[in-house]
Amino acid sequence: MRAIQVREFGGPEVLVPEEIPDPVAGPGQVVVGLAAADVIYLDTLLRAGWGGEYFPVKPPYVPGGGGAGGCCPWGGVDPGWIGRHVVAWGSGGYAEQMAAAVEEIVEVPDGVSSLDAAAVLHDGTTAVMLTHKAKIAQDEWVLVAAATGGAGSLLVQLARTAGARVVAAARGERKLALARELGAEVAIDYSQQGWQHQVREAVGGSGVDLAFDGAGGELGKAAFEAVAPGGRFITYGTSSGAFADIDPKAAEQRQVQVTNALESGPPDRTTMRDALTQALTLTAQDRIHPVIGATYPLERASDAHTSLAQRATLGKSLLLT
Repeated sequence: MRAIQVREFGGPEVLVPEEIPDPVAGPGQVVVGLAAADVIYLDTLLRAGWGGEYFPVKPPYVPGGGGAGGCCPWGGVDPGWIGRHVVAWGSGGYAEQMAAAVEEIVEVPDGVSSLDAAAVLHDGTTAVMLTHKAKIAQDEWVLVAAATGGAGSLLVQLARTAGARVVAAARGERKLALARELGAEVAIDYSQQGWQHQVREAVGGSGVDLAFDGAGGELGKAAFEAVAPGGRFITYGTSSGAFADIDPKAAEQRQVQVTNALESGPPDRTTMRDALTQALTLTAQDRIHPVIGATYPLERASDAHTSLAQRATLGKSLLLT
């Protein structure tokens, strides 16, 4: 089958198309023929050699955390899965096929395409889990930083669905316009100096009740400064290259509850399946709409990574087989 291999850490150019053996289903697994593979920012970091202490990835390997397609008629533990439309997470998603444990696949609801299913695989799961953790209240102000990324664009929609008033922070008018389309009441360019003060002013001066930080780094610190005393700050992203390092004393002084959603590692399979199932259901009900900003043939995985690194992609990037 066709797949993308990383034989050494490096830039996007190390993503090389190759022919490799078809996967074989092990005990408790099925083989899924992927129509669309999910591409997330974490893939670009791992490809460059970041995060070995968190994600033990070593070349050579097939990158990617999963996608959507049909269960193949060979291999697998249950013939009842054959031909069913599923979304699967696991390793080796940048390929025509991947093996996944039965616990790592979810049937796609009628009316949801493989592209939309792949688009919510990780980011929809993340967004749903974050909103559960945040317990969003009616009419509270919610800041979503990196608001037009895969997870951020869904968080904007979920916060609006929960009755919140949303402030979106993104870079450039093209992304700000998308955030407004998704339901943000206020959209602010976080490439501008002092943007966090603009957020505070826009919501009445004291700051937002809740901030979701999908950027990390200095942008994440700025998002923290936009939170009102007694508010909540949830960080989950590293698109700036590092986690948001929030001073515990500053958080205590302002009584801001700080949560690093990634600190305790990935959630258990049951939690992920439940969140993914909810994200797919919300998509089928047209209550959320994944924003697919770019699709690429499998062979152009390097272009997908380059676009992500340059912050040029709106919403999700997918690879099509």
